[in-house]
Amino acid sequence: MQIGLEGIAFDIPEHFIDMRELAGARGVDPAKYLQGLGQLEMAVASPCEDSVVLAAGAGRRLFANFDVDPSSISLLIVGTETGIDHSLSIASYLHLMLGLSDDCRIFEIKQACYGAMAGVAMGINYLLSGKALGKKVLVVATDIARYGQGSSGEATQGAGAVALLLSHQPRLVEWEARIDGYYARHVMDFWRPLDAQEACVEGHYSIDCYLAALEGAYRHYKANGVRAGLMEVKEDVQKRCVACLYHVPYVKMAQKAHIKLLELEAGCAFEKESPVFAAAREDFCRRTLPFLELNSRVGNVYTASLFLSLLNFLEIATQEAVGKELSLFSYGSGCGAEFVRARVSVGATKWMQKDSFRTRLAARRLIGIGRYEEMATACRGRDKEEGRVYLPEKWNLTRSELYLGVKGRKRVYAIDGKILE
Repeated sequence: MQIGLEGIAFDIPEHFIDMRELAGARGVDPAKYLQGLGQLEMAVASPCEDSVVLAAGAGRRLFANFDVDPSSISLLIVGTETGIDHSLSIASYLHLMLGLSDDCRIFEIKQACYGAMAGVAMGINYLLSGKALGKKVLVVATDIARYGQGSSGEATQGAGAVALLLSHQPRLVEWEARIDGYYARHVMDFWRPLDAQEACVEGHYSIDCYLAALEGAYRHYKANGVRAGLMEVKEDVQKRCVACLYHVPYVKMAQKAHIKLLELEAGCAFEKESPVFAAAREDFCRRTLPFLELNSRVGNVYTASLFLSLLNFLEIATQEAVGKELSLFSYGSGCGAEFVRARVSVGATKWMQKDSFRTRLAARRLIGIGRYEEMATACRGRDKEEGRVYLPEKWNLTRSELYLGVKGRKRVYAIDGKILE
């Protein structure tokens, strides 16, 4: 039974800032951001672009690019850690904005950056169960990473959403649904208290937690594969993968993850000055780095970061990738993680030519540090200001989906100039 990814699309804010300018404004050597983190640009969300708006933009683009009938969706799952209500989910707003049927199951998953992968796993299992009855699953990852101005986390901000269509017609990627590996442990490496708009993070500790979760999920994957009779005990899982994709809070983290994975395969740690470490870095440059352009130019998008890399891979993949495997690792602080594999489908390259991500990036508008700080300040506390209306004209927006503020303690959205009730 074939199950996997039938379509994928993304949305990002209309503005961005160059990391060189941010470094200059903060008195930091630009190399710390450009080489140390691997980040070149950072998406900046205006007050009219929240996680609901970005999710709707990604979903509508997916429907248009892949000829999707909204009535064909029977399950909608939103993965996010940028929720907009303690009770009502983003999925509820998205159901309205995408025009989905009444007989559609909808909900939101929160587990830090792992939420969307959890949604994909649930969607795959739903399709396998036969309950979909020919219909499809829509999983949307949407987030805005926001930290304090001048804080250590400021350079790892970003915003965006990725919509994924799962079905029995995997035009892009066929999921390996028989085995997966997962890992969970309670750790306080990253969290956001209920009264805070900005996250708290223990940076170096979080890196250690990420790598420990990668090891745990990977070992569980191999153990499950051996138990199911689908691989040998000493099989090199990564050897036949044409791409290795990871959760990307910043680009350099993906390099740490890839080298860790190769060390797990080798059964030993690599000395940094050794030829084997140099070979591992070359392998990263071949099987991971080419698919991180979007991440380097958008920034951290929490639940969506892994899937930005997947979209990047699918768009630039050549026919040589067809039939080849790729691995995907998702990590969410707190923590939950998952390691899976998939296979590139025949015809994937044809479908991904409809909406180039580079065209989307080129259409954005570069802003200076003053405008960036103005937007960040305007976004703080915006959802508590009763009757406040955010004018898209003030922020030079051209997008169709907009957040307009709060009225009667209700969030107000508009699509194509029409206010939604």
